[in-house]
Amino acid sequence: MEWLKTLLIVLQVISALAVILLVLLQQGKGADMGAAFGSGASGSLFGASGSANFLSHTTAVFAGIFFICTLGITWLGNKKEVSPGVLSGTVAPVVAPTAPAAPVAPVQDPTKPAVPK
Repeated sequence: MEWLKTLLIVLQVISALAVILLVLLQQGKGADMGAAFGSGASGSLFGASGSANFLSHTTAVFAGIFFICTLGITWLGNKKEVSPGVLSGTVAPVVAPTAPAAPVAPVQDPTKPAVPK
């Protein structure tokens, strides 16, 4: 189970770095006016508006991976392993019940005379 937790942590760190990088790569809303006058990316790899859609969708995918990894790590961290205890596997000794002992009569001291009742 420890390997799953390690895998989730690695995926979480990679997705967090990817989200940071993709957010920094995206253009702000103020860049649309400059793109209208010819400085846009109409001849780029993704087309006129393809890069914005591609980057935003990729950011959403990596954010989803980040949240799923976070939930998985939390679930694994809160899952308590039940310790069997020190005495697990031992059997209590069986004690046979005994009959109560007969009452013992008081012993008379031979040096003292007996007192009649």
